[in-house]
Amino acid sequence: MFILPIGLGLLIGLIMALTGAGGGILAVPALTLGLGWTMASASPVALLTVATAALIGMMSGLLAGAVRIRAALLISATGIIAAPFGQHLAHRLSERWLTGLFVCVMLIVAVRLFRSTHPSAKNSTRARTCVIDTKTGRISWNPLSFLKLSLIGLASGLSTGLLGVGGGFIVVPALLRCSDIAISGIIATSLTVITFVSAGAVISAFSSGHLALTEPALLFMAAAATGMLLGRLFAPKIPAIMLQRALAMLIFSVALFLLYRAR
Repeated sequence: MFILPIGLGLLIGLIMALTGAGGGILAVPALTLGLGWTMASASPVALLTVATAALIGMMSGLLAGAVRIRAALLISATGIIAAPFGQHLAHRLSERWLTGLFVCVMLIVAVRLFRSTHPSAKNSTRARTCVIDTKTGRISWNPLSFLKLSLIGLASGLSTGLLGVGGGFIVVPALLRCSDIAISGIIATSLTVITFVSAGAVISAFSSGHLALTEPALLFMAAAATGMLLGRLFAPKIPAIMLQRALAMLIFSVALFLLYRAR
Protein backbone atom coordinates (compact mmCIF):
# COMPACT_ATOMS: atom_id res chain seq x y z
CA MET A 1 0.00 0.00 0.00
CA PHE A 2 2.81 2.40 0.87
CA ILE A 3 5.24 1.29 -1.87
CA LEU A 4 3.30 3.08 -4.60
CA PRO A 5 3.26 6.60 -3.06
CA ILE A 6 6.94 6.26 -2.16
CA GLY A 7 7.91 5.14 -5.67
CA LEU A 8 5.86 7.89 -7.32
CA GLY A 9 7.28 10.52 -4.97
CA LEU A 10 10.86 9.46 -5.73
CA LEU A 11 10.17 9.76 -9.46
CA ILE A 12 8.73 13.28 -9.11
CA GLY A 13 11.68 14.46 -7.00
CA LEU A 14 14.20 13.04 -9.47
CA ILE A 15 12.52 14.74 -12.42
CA MET A 16 12.47 18.10 -10.65
CA ALA A 17 16.14 17.82 -9.70
CA LEU A 18 17.23 16.90 -13.21
CA THR A 19 15.13 19.38 -15.19
CA GLY A 20 13.93 22.18 -12.89
CA ALA A 21 10.47 21.55 -14.34
CA GLY A 22 8.23 18.65 -15.25
CA GLY A 23 7.99 17.24 -11.73
CA GLY A 24 5.12 19.55 -10.89
CA ILE A 25 3.15 18.76 -14.02
CA LEU A 26 3.55 15.03 -13.33
CA ALA A 27 2.75 15.18 -9.61
CA VAL A 28 -1.00 15.58 -10.11
CA PRO A 29 -1.26 12.69 -12.62
CA ALA A 30 0.85 10.57 -10.26
CA LEU A 31 -1.73 11.09 -7.50
CA THR A 32 -4.83 10.82 -9.69
CA LEU A 33 -3.74 7.84 -11.78
CA GLY A 34 -1.50 6.13 -9.24
CA LEU A 35 -3.52 6.64 -6.06
CA GLY A 36 -7.00 7.25 -7.50
CA TRP A 37 -7.49 10.75 -6.12
CA THR A 38 -9.61 13.46 -7.74
CA MET A 39 -7.82 16.48 -9.21
CA ALA A 40 -9.31 18.75 -6.54
CA SER A 41 -7.83 16.64 -3.72
CA ALA A 42 -4.56 15.90 -5.55
CA SER A 43 -3.66 19.48 -6.48
CA PRO A 44 -2.94 20.86 -2.95
CA VAL A 45 -0.89 17.78 -2.01
CA ALA A 46 0.99 17.98 -5.30
CA LEU A 47 1.75 21.64 -4.63
CA LEU A 48 3.05 20.94 -1.13
CA THR A 49 5.14 18.07 -2.48
CA VAL A 50 6.59 20.24 -5.23
CA ALA A 51 7.27 23.11 -2.81
CA THR A 52 9.11 20.80 -0.39
CA ALA A 53 11.25 19.21 -3.09
CA ALA A 54 11.92 22.55 -4.79
CA LEU A 55 13.07 24.06 -1.47
CA ILE A 56 15.92 21.56 -1.38
CA GLY A 57 16.91 22.44 -4.93
CA MET A 58 16.63 26.15 -4.14
CA MET A 59 18.98 25.88 -1.17
CA SER A 60 21.49 24.01 -3.31
CA GLY A 61 21.24 26.69 -6.00
CA LEU A 62 21.65 29.50 -3.49
CA LEU A 63 24.77 27.90 -2.02
CA ALA A 64 26.20 27.55 -5.53
CA GLY A 65 25.35 31.17 -6.37
CA ALA A 66 23.28 30.07 -9.38
CA VAL A 67 19.95 31.70 -8.43
CA ARG A 68 19.06 35.02 -10.08
CA ILE A 69 17.60 36.33 -6.84
CA ARG A 70 15.96 39.56 -8.03
CA ALA A 71 14.38 37.88 -11.02
CA ALA A 72 13.19 34.99 -8.83
CA LEU A 73 11.63 37.36 -6.28
CA LEU A 74 9.81 39.37 -8.96
CA ILE A 75 8.43 36.28 -10.70
CA SER A 76 7.46 34.78 -7.32
CA ALA A 77 5.71 37.95 -6.12
CA THR A 78 3.47 38.20 -9.18
CA GLY A 79 2.91 34.45 -9.11
CA ILE A 80 1.76 34.49 -5.49
CA ILE A 81 -0.70 37.27 -6.34
CA ALA A 82 -2.14 35.31 -9.28
CA ALA A 83 -2.35 31.85 -7.67
CA PRO A 84 -5.54 32.43 -5.59
CA PHE A 85 -7.43 33.45 -8.73
CA GLY A 86 -6.44 30.15 -10.32
CA GLN A 87 -7.57 28.24 -7.23
CA HIS A 88 -10.91 30.03 -7.21
CA LEU A 89 -11.47 29.07 -10.85
CA ALA A 90 -10.39 25.47 -10.23
CA HIS A 91 -13.16 24.95 -7.66
CA ARG A 92 -15.75 26.25 -10.11
CA LEU A 93 -14.80 23.92 -12.97
CA SER A 94 -15.89 20.28 -13.26
CA GLU A 95 -13.41 17.39 -13.03
CA ARG A 96 -13.83 16.81 -16.78
CA TRP A 97 -12.91 20.41 -17.63
CA LEU A 98 -9.93 20.41 -15.28
CA THR A 99 -8.65 17.17 -16.76
CA GLY A 100 -9.08 18.52 -20.28
CA LEU A 101 -7.14 21.69 -19.43
CA PHE A 102 -4.44 19.66 -17.74
CA VAL A 103 -4.06 17.39 -20.79
CA CYS A 104 -3.80 20.42 -23.12
CA VAL A 105 -1.07 21.94 -20.96
CA MET A 106 0.82 18.65 -20.81
CA LEU A 107 0.73 18.23 -24.58
CA ILE A 108 1.99 21.79 -25.13
CA VAL A 109 4.80 21.25 -22.64
CA ALA A 110 5.80 17.93 -24.23
CA VAL A 111 5.94 19.45 -27.73
CA ARG A 112 7.96 22.46 -26.54
CA LEU A 113 10.39 20.27 -24.65
CA PHE A 114 11.00 18.08 -27.66
CA ARG A 115 11.32 21.03 -30.05
CA SER A 116 13.84 22.69 -27.73
CA THR A 117 16.22 19.75 -28.31
CA HIS A 118 16.27 20.32 -32.07
CA PRO A 119 19.55 21.84 -33.34
CA SER A 120 17.75 24.80 -34.96
CA ALA A 121 16.43 25.84 -31.54
CA LYS A 122 19.99 26.41 -30.32
CA ASN A 123 20.74 28.81 -33.20
CA SER A 124 17.81 31.15 -32.69
CA THR A 125 18.55 34.81 -33.36
CA ARG A 126 15.54 36.00 -31.38
CA ALA A 127 16.17 39.26 -29.48
CA ARG A 128 16.35 38.65 -25.75
CA THR A 129 14.86 41.15 -23.32
CA CYS A 130 16.55 39.93 -20.10
CA VAL A 131 20.26 40.16 -20.82
CA ILE A 132 23.17 39.67 -18.44
CA ASP A 133 25.44 42.73 -18.11
CA THR A 134 28.96 41.49 -18.81
CA LYS A 135 30.44 44.04 -16.38
CA THR A 136 28.28 43.30 -13.34
CA GLY A 137 27.24 39.72 -14.13
CA ARG A 138 23.63 40.68 -13.30
CA ILE A 139 20.49 41.15 -15.38
CA SER A 140 20.27 44.57 -17.03
CA TRP A 141 16.96 45.84 -15.65
CA ASN A 142 14.66 47.96 -17.82
CA PRO A 143 10.88 48.39 -18.17
CA LEU A 144 10.65 45.62 -20.80
CA SER A 145 12.57 43.04 -18.76
CA PHE A 146 10.52 43.97 -15.66
CA LEU A 147 7.27 43.51 -17.62
CA LYS A 148 8.41 40.24 -19.19
CA LEU A 149 9.40 38.66 -15.87
CA SER A 150 6.17 39.90 -14.25
CA LEU A 151 4.10 38.25 -16.98
CA ILE A 152 6.03 35.01 -16.50
CA GLY A 153 5.12 35.17 -12.83
CA LEU A 154 1.44 35.82 -13.54
CA ALA A 155 1.23 32.86 -15.92
CA SER A 156 3.09 30.64 -13.48
CA GLY A 157 0.84 31.65 -10.58
CA LEU A 158 -2.39 31.12 -12.48
CA SER A 159 -1.30 27.64 -13.61
CA THR A 160 -0.18 26.82 -10.08
CA GLY A 161 -3.54 27.72 -8.57
CA LEU A 162 -5.68 26.29 -11.36
CA LEU A 163 -3.95 22.98 -12.04
CA GLY A 164 -1.85 22.33 -8.94
CA VAL A 165 1.46 22.42 -10.81
CA GLY A 166 4.61 24.21 -9.69
CA GLY A 167 4.91 26.47 -12.74
CA GLY A 168 8.41 25.36 -13.67
CA PHE A 169 7.14 24.22 -17.06
CA ILE A 170 6.38 27.91 -17.74
CA VAL A 171 9.36 29.53 -16.02
CA VAL A 172 12.12 27.39 -17.56
CA PRO A 173 11.15 27.71 -21.26
CA ALA A 174 10.19 31.37 -20.79
CA LEU A 175 13.61 32.23 -19.33
CA LEU A 176 15.33 30.21 -22.05
CA ARG A 177 13.38 32.21 -24.59
CA CYS A 178 13.81 35.73 -23.20
CA SER A 179 17.15 35.65 -21.37
CA ASP A 180 20.77 34.60 -21.81
CA ILE A 181 21.02 33.12 -18.31
CA ALA A 182 22.96 29.83 -18.19
CA ILE A 183 20.80 26.71 -17.96
CA SER A 184 22.10 25.98 -14.44
CA GLY A 185 20.95 29.45 -13.37
CA ILE A 186 17.57 29.02 -15.05
CA ILE A 187 16.93 25.71 -13.28
CA ALA A 188 18.03 27.14 -9.91
CA THR A 189 15.88 30.26 -10.43
CA SER A 190 12.92 28.12 -11.52
CA LEU A 191 13.17 25.98 -8.37
CA THR A 192 13.22 29.16 -6.26
CA VAL A 193 10.07 30.45 -7.96
CA ILE A 194 8.38 27.06 -7.59
CA THR A 195 9.18 27.08 -3.86
CA PHE A 196 7.64 30.48 -3.17
CA VAL A 197 4.64 30.32 -5.51
CA SER A 198 3.71 26.76 -4.49
CA ALA A 199 4.10 27.64 -0.81
CA GLY A 200 1.77 30.62 -1.24
CA ALA A 201 -0.82 28.46 -2.98
CA VAL A 202 -0.50 25.76 -0.29
CA ILE A 203 -1.16 28.30 2.45
CA SER A 204 -4.24 29.48 0.58
CA ALA A 205 -5.49 25.90 0.11
CA PHE A 206 -4.85 25.04 3.77
CA SER A 207 -6.68 28.11 5.03
CA SER A 208 -9.71 27.22 2.90
CA GLY A 209 -9.72 23.59 4.10
CA HIS A 210 -8.77 21.99 0.78
CA LEU A 211 -5.51 20.34 1.94
CA ALA A 212 -5.73 16.85 3.46
CA LEU A 213 -2.45 15.45 4.81
CA THR A 214 -3.12 11.71 4.87
CA GLU A 215 -0.43 9.08 5.45
CA PRO A 216 0.00 8.31 1.70
CA ALA A 217 0.31 12.05 1.07
CA LEU A 218 3.06 12.42 3.68
CA LEU A 219 4.95 9.41 2.27
CA PHE A 220 4.65 10.83 -1.24
CA MET A 221 6.09 14.18 -0.10
CA ALA A 222 8.95 12.62 1.87
CA ALA A 223 9.90 10.43 -1.09
CA ALA A 224 9.87 13.42 -3.46
CA ALA A 225 12.25 15.31 -1.16
CA THR A 226 14.55 12.27 -1.14
CA GLY A 227 14.36 12.05 -4.91
CA MET A 228 15.36 15.71 -5.18
CA LEU A 229 18.47 15.09 -3.04
CA LEU A 230 19.46 12.05 -5.10
CA GLY A 231 18.78 13.80 -8.37
CA ARG A 232 21.03 16.74 -7.53
CA LEU A 233 23.93 14.29 -7.28
CA PHE A 234 23.34 12.82 -10.76
CA ALA A 235 22.15 15.92 -12.64
CA PRO A 236 25.61 17.04 -13.89
CA LYS A 237 26.37 13.57 -15.28
CA ILE A 238 23.37 13.20 -17.63
CA PRO A 239 23.16 15.02 -21.01
CA ALA A 240 20.47 17.73 -20.95
CA ILE A 241 19.09 16.78 -24.39
CA MET A 242 18.58 13.17 -23.29
CA LEU A 243 16.72 14.34 -20.19
CA GLN A 244 14.48 16.72 -22.13
CA ARG A 245 13.51 14.14 -24.73
CA ALA A 246 12.80 11.47 -22.13
CA LEU A 247 10.70 13.92 -20.10
CA ALA A 248 8.80 15.05 -23.21
CA MET A 249 7.93 11.45 -24.09
CA LEU A 250 6.85 10.71 -20.51
CA ILE A 251 4.63 13.80 -20.28
CA PHE A 252 3.10 13.04 -23.70
CA SER A 253 2.34 9.44 -22.71
CA VAL A 254 0.75 10.44 -19.40
CA ALA A 255 -1.34 13.11 -21.16
CA LEU A 256 -2.70 10.57 -23.64
CA PHE A 257 -3.54 8.16 -20.82
CA LEU A 258 -5.36 10.92 -18.90
CA LEU A 259 -7.30 11.76 -22.05
CA TYR A 260 -8.22 8.10 -22.56
CA ARG A 261 -9.49 7.77 -18.99
CA ALA A 262 -11.52 10.97 -19.16
CA ARG A 263 -13.44 10.09 -22.34
